[in-house]
Amino acid sequence: MGKKGKRDKKGKGAEKTLAKLEKKVSRRAKKEEEDLEALIAEFQSLDAKKTQVIESSCPPPSPRLNCSLCAHPERDELILFGGEYFNGQKTFLYNDLYIYHIRKNSWAKLDIPNPPPRRCAHQAAVVPTAGGQLWIFGGEFASPNGEQFYHYKDLWVLHLATKTWEQIKAPGGPSGRSGHRMVACKRQLIIFGGFHESARDFIYYNDVYAFNLDSFTWSKLAPAGMGPAPRSGCQMTPTPEGNIIIYGGYSKQRIKKDVDKGTLHTDMFLLKAEGAGKEEDRWSWSRLSPSGVKPTPRSGFSVAAAPNNRCLLFGGVHDEEEEESIEGDFFNDIYFYDIGKNRWFPAQLKGPRSERRKRRRGRQAEAEAAGEEELQLSPPQGPLEIVKEVVAEDGTIMTIKQVIPAAAEDKDRSGSEEEEDEEEGGALGQPVEPCPRSSAMVAVKHGVLYVYGGMFEVGDRQVTLSDLHSIDLHRMEEWKVLLEMDPKTQEWLEESESDEEEEDDDVEGAEGGEEEEESSEEESEDEEGTCWKLEYTSCITKCKILHAQSPSMMSETVHSKM
Repeated sequence: MGKKGKRDKKGKGAEKTLAKLEKKVSRRAKKEEEDLEALIAEFQSLDAKKTQVIESSCPPPSPRLNCSLCAHPERDELILFGGEYFNGQKTFLYNDLYIYHIRKNSWAKLDIPNPPPRRCAHQAAVVPTAGGQLWIFGGEFASPNGEQFYHYKDLWVLHLATKTWEQIKAPGGPSGRSGHRMVACKRQLIIFGGFHESARDFIYYNDVYAFNLDSFTWSKLAPAGMGPAPRSGCQMTPTPEGNIIIYGGYSKQRIKKDVDKGTLHTDMFLLKAEGAGKEEDRWSWSRLSPSGVKPTPRSGFSVAAAPNNRCLLFGGVHDEEEEESIEGDFFNDIYFYDIGKNRWFPAQLKGPRSERRKRRRGRQAEAEAAGEEELQLSPPQGPLEIVKEVVAEDGTIMTIKQVIPAAAEDKDRSGSEEEEDEEEGGALGQPVEPCPRSSAMVAVKHGVLYVYGGMFEVGDRQVTLSDLHSIDLHRMEEWKVLLEMDPKTQEWLEESESDEEEEDDDVEGAEGGEEEEESSEEESEDEEGTCWKLEYTSCITKCKILHAQSPSMMSETVHSKM
């Protein structure tokens, strides 16, 4: 009884502290957000000029981060909305809408009147109601120099059947935030966590809100038990029973003036609905202790629902800070979490079926030859690791580890005799897979995982990707490349010392869009800053990057958002 009382007092004390901090951050951010409201209003006036729905075929979306990618609930399509792009000098924000046609492997741009304002780090969820709906909540707008932020607390729905946007104005919802998580669960949208940041302060949340899709009303949940610490960028997965699973995430705390400490969370919780179907659902938190092989600590990972009552985790980054450097490990691995068994396990690629057949035939031939003569067999091939070091002109050292994994053994050896008729030509090729990255956009449709874009860092420079890969989660044979990164190299502009140039480009830079990016390519050589070209590599599985200069704050921002 005494322990329970202490826990309750501790929880109430934490709530009071959080409330005070929220008021403090809100006061300081108010002036900052008022400045950006005028800029947002200007962009909305431009959007107001759209008077009709126009769907047109187009090239793939330009590179961007922190957008949303969702599978259409009824059609073989993926829906991409919003995002941001940073070229080293300016931040571009988007509110454009793209449709990826899976069967045609083609993109279309959908211009719809009265869209939500430009944003990134929002959350989106689809429901099958009335031909399909895409719901969007929150996110942020950044000034062109990336030093001021406006955090949204608005709720929008895109009616996919009629191609119309609608803003839902309902009181009692979450405060403005980004980096939160939102899932559709039993006719509700459930929102957890996130953060709010101003130029000087920040706050992380662990509150839970529910939006009823029938009554269009918000309610703040008060689950019993001890829940997760405040965080953003976590994994949030609904279960068939109507419960919610939370894993991992990122948060930071202020240790002293101008010194913050980041935390990678690796804990796991279950938010259980007790009394589902009654007028008022009761919720409770409980801690999960999963078995199996857990993902290594990381932030910036991507999550999606997977077949067979599982969810998956892809990619991410883990930074280790030393005295004068920061070393980052970027990943492109997949981990599955079996919801029913409460168990983590890493995904294993089986390799193309034709290659597995060749390996079986090779084993049979070796077995027959072994009885006739003694053969010198090469040892079993494990993963091949190749390490390269590249030194940039500014002294930054980039160490790239290329790991080519050994092909997985095929456990199913009951192939038919017709395998002998298979063509013998062609050596085993090097596996194709997404390069290591964080903050990738993922979606699953018909049991196939689609991975779009993401980013990795080289020194103080950020490489934003725009490629598209897929893998069949039932077969787990091999990755397919649906869209390669532009063979041209990634552009990066060093910070310019010209204040006048920044002032002139503020509005244009924040607006974003293809035209601005195209013009920036042409003018990049004339900028006072240096234009960097970074080659894209598609075969590495783990990228280690050593920052030889002072650690960049870029990582912390990305970790919080995704």
